[in-house]
Amino acid sequence: MSTTDDRRFEILHAIVTDFVASQEPVGSKALVDRHHLGVSSATVRNDMAVLEEQGYITQTHTSSGRVPTDKGYRLFVDRISEIKPLSSAERRAILSVLDSGVDLDDVLRRSVKLLAQLTRQVAVIQYPVLSTARVRHLEVVALSPSRLLLVVITDTGRVEQRMVTLREAIDDDTLASLRTMFSRALDGQRLEDASVAVAELASQAPSELREPVVTIATVLVETLVERGEDRLLLGGTSNLARSAADFTPATGGMDTVLEALEEQVVVLKLLAHTQRTGQVTVQIGEETNTENLRNTSVVSTGYGASGTVFGSVGVVGPTRMDYPGTIASVAAVAKYVGEVLADR
Repeated sequence: MSTTDDRRFEILHAIVTDFVASQEPVGSKALVDRHHLGVSSATVRNDMAVLEEQGYITQTHTSSGRVPTDKGYRLFVDRISEIKPLSSAERRAILSVLDSGVDLDDVLRRSVKLLAQLTRQVAVIQYPVLSTARVRHLEVVALSPSRLLLVVITDTGRVEQRMVTLREAIDDDTLASLRTMFSRALDGQRLEDASVAVAELASQAPSELREPVVTIATVLVETLVERGEDRLLLGGTSNLARSAADFTPATGGMDTVLEALEEQVVVLKLLAHTQRTGQVTVQIGEETNTENLRNTSVVSTGYGASGTVFGSVGVVGPTRMDYPGTIASVAAVAKYVGEVLADR
């Protein structure tokens, strides 16, 4: 890249930085006064005119300073060469908060609350995608001779408990046989395969065990099939109020953003771009392909362990956001959510 292009990007970088911090259009005099650009005011004005012509910045009205466009933010984000890592104290604090979670639901609730606090944006996390999970353990506990408790634990940290009422009482030997039969069929299986294996058990069970096997299998299949509800958790929606001025009435204002966030399908579609851990994706403005979110950006990544993506985590906020800080926070929370869930 030529020296001229480097200088113009430095000016764009300064405009983005100042506008994110102040929410005020940035003029050439302010740039010269605040940043050591090493060139004259006339050169800065000329470079700003070129950046505007190229679509990286724009004027909100005649004689005002400039603000970044979506294209400008995109170049800024694409040229972030190094994300400032969180301090050791910040990393320890994140791990401590998440590790204190008592179960999957609590860990995820803590995650969105923490991420919303760190970024001052709306945080969102996807529940572990059950189709990618495996059964870590199945326990069958007799509460009475005819009532059983089924406990399914997955490698993503999800724990499902179901009650089963049998038509007839069973003894300890029958219980042991049932426990062995279902454990062998399920242990280590992906959930989508486990439901098929359970269904096959019901059709292949010996006659003396057929009735309890069919009853248990019916409950397990319902448990293992992925559910549509509670797929997402959101936190920090009140943070949008801080950025109300970023959502113009011409695009529906803040209400349209809230409406979009309430549609889980919309948010899941945005998170679908995130298929890997350790790689943060930034969708800016129109890149979200969502009319109600064209004044927002979505910063997201996958969380998981051992190369397996459990789900996605990220934030939604105005395009005028602290991208380096937000990217660092999203990456850190994702890393530790994956570690915490993998250890459970």
